[in-house]
Amino acid sequence: MTRFILSLCLLLPMMAPADGLAWTAWREGKALLIMRHTLAPGTGDPANFTLGDCSTQRNLNVIGQQQAKAWGERLRQHYSDAIQVFSSQWCRCLDTAKLMALGDVTPMPLLNSFFAGRGDGDKQTRALVQQFAQSQLAKPTVLVTHQVNFTALTGIFPQSGEAAIIALPLSQPATVLARLDTP
Repeated sequence: MTRFILSLCLLLPMMAPADGLAWTAWREGKALLIMRHTLAPGTGDPANFTLGDCSTQRNLNVIGQQQAKAWGERLRQHYSDAIQVFSSQWCRCLDTAKLMALGDVTPMPLLNSFFAGRGDGDKQTRALVQQFAQSQLAKPTVLVTHQVNFTALTGIFPQSGEAAIIALPLSQPATVLARLDTP
């Protein structure tokens, strides 16, 4: 039993730094945080979907709104200055980004969903990689997007509100430094 506890004590510090190193890279602008929008029950969008009209889209529910606010608190615990936030133009992504209350949210069409033929996944993913081909950003950056975009870039099928810290320069597949569960 003593040997097990000693092994565990030696192993725990080795596990924790990976997550800490990922957060450090993000704070220093050497990594991005990409996240799937928080909980918006359902799949895809209704047949009458219109990009600029939230009433025609699948939207965050109360739990999704709470998750977005919790993400904002979590990110502010890791960085207290300005954070750059880019979002898909879909309402559930914009709402997630705005509810995090990290500052201005910049809509980025490259983050728009390409589920069910609404966009060109390969083209958007390549352009996103090109957009973040530099090895460092001026400040910590968050990308709020959809499952299909997240998966195309990382190979991970994220749950609603799940995130990953991915290394810069961006590549495909992205180098995932840490996977972050929904708070």
